[in-house]
Amino acid sequence: MKIGIIKETKIPGDSRAPLSPSQAADLIENQGIDLVVQRSKDRIFSDDEYGAAGVPVVDEVWDRDILLGVKEVKIEALIENKTYFFFSHTIKEQPYNRRLLQTILKKNIRLIDYEVLTDEAGKRLIAFGRFAGMVGAHNGIMAYGKRTGTFELPRLKDLRNYAEAREIYKSTTFPPICVVLTGGGRVANGAAEVLDDMGFEKVAADDYLKNEYDRAVYCQLLPKDYVRRKDGSAFDRADFYTNPLRYESAFAPWISCSDIFINGIYWDNDAPAFFSLEEMRGKNFNIQVIADVTCDIAPEASVPSTIRPSTIEEPVYGFDPMKEKETLPYTSRSIDMMAVDNLPNELPRDASEAFGQQFIENILPELKKEYSSVLNGATIAIGGKLGPGFSYLKNYVETER
Repeated sequence: MKIGIIKETKIPGDSRAPLSPSQAADLIENQGIDLVVQRSKDRIFSDDEYGAAGVPVVDEVWDRDILLGVKEVKIEALIENKTYFFFSHTIKEQPYNRRLLQTILKKNIRLIDYEVLTDEAGKRLIAFGRFAGMVGAHNGIMAYGKRTGTFELPRLKDLRNYAEAREIYKSTTFPPICVVLTGGGRVANGAAEVLDDMGFEKVAADDYLKNEYDRAVYCQLLPKDYVRRKDGSAFDRADFYTNPLRYESAFAPWISCSDIFINGIYWDNDAPAFFSLEEMRGKNFNIQVIADVTCDIAPEASVPSTIRPSTIEEPVYGFDPMKEKETLPYTSRSIDMMAVDNLPNELPRDASEAFGQQFIENILPELKKEYSSVLNGATIAIGGKLGPGFSYLKNYVETER
């Protein structure tokens, strides 16, 4: 098989790579894979780094069978009759990527989306989630420091790697801060990793609600903590994921005793939001900073104040719940929103190397098989048609608007 690592074409750009120079070189030297990397001046690993490792650097990838990217490919850059791997952001019928999927179908492209590459138990096999959570937690705490003037943290994007950040945390004194973190997957656990490295104490949810603290603490909530059955019956995890419309938010107790909310869940459109705009206007809404790593955009969102994504260049915007409008951050009227939708790109070296290792261990063996149920299950488009698990996107791709 002929594999090409493509340059990222999405705007705003992304500097991550699906394989690092050393990983790509290892595939060539030790596994006999025909692999090239497309020239790019924006990638975190330079062309010279790939070349020095023995990886051919080319201008065009027309001769490749399989093309590996990270973010969505610009429509004009799509090459017909190829197999692409990237995060397409189409499986929730995102309107902004409708034309992308329509074009993929027209160009007879096989699209395999990293987001739906799972094992038999439904567990994701490759993801950047840990790093999204790590950067999201860092940015949320950083925003609180800017808002209150009590401490300062640098941007992760300005450091070489996370190891540098860890050293900075050791020399930073954090005031008493109460952080509520939601989720139990890669994203949330990545956020918890950073809070642990910062020296925040993890406390049980019940204790967090009952006690006052003279130190920085956080609690990590799972669905059983933040939703409940509308009919009053007991929470059932499997039922919640299958029938989210049966549930309502139970998050209210945490809005009055938390300074920062870090949202690290995977949200279904039918699941309840954590709170309403009306609740955000209430006197007991104490949350001052929301780090929405989930970053679904309102009104179809778990956080109603996530009205747009923010950017790595400007990661925080203010939201005025009284006017229900964006405002300047760090003001008395605003709740500060951190909603960057490509957070791992602030730690591109660490994130790319970890992602590449997952690809080599979990996905590459599937590519070598004559038939792979893993790849088949993640194929959104093939032969000009929707993949077998994605027929629900039919109306989405047939709508012209």
